[in-house]
Amino acid sequence: MSTRTQNEKKFGIWSELLIDKRAVAEKIAAYLRHDITLAQLVDWAEQAVMEADFEETDFDAVRSVLARLGLADVRAFGLSWEDCQESLRELGYAARVEVMVA
Repeated sequence: MSTRTQNEKKFGIWSELLIDKRAVAEKIAAYLRHDITLAQLVDWAEQAVMEADFEETDFDAVRSVLARLGLADVRAFGLSWEDCQESLRELGYAARVEVMVA
C-alpha cells in the first residue's frame, strides 16, 4: 500500500489533496471539541504540509497556521485556547464557546 493511500485511510483528507482554510478550521474545531487529540492534529498538520496542495487564494494563511499546528506538540510552543482563536481568526473564522448542563 502506498504512503499516500495509507495517509488517506489514516487522516481521511487526502482524497483531493487540496487543503483550504475551511479544512484547517474544521480540524482546529475538531480538536477544540475533543473529537481528535493534539497528537492527531499535529500529525494531520505535518502530513498536510508535506503531502497536500493548497488553495492559492489562502496559501499564506493556511501555510502559516499549519506550521504553527505542526509545532504544537513541542513543549516550548504548545497550543493554547488563544493560539486556536488567533489561528481561526487568521483563516477568517471565529470560535464561540457554549456552556451547557452536563
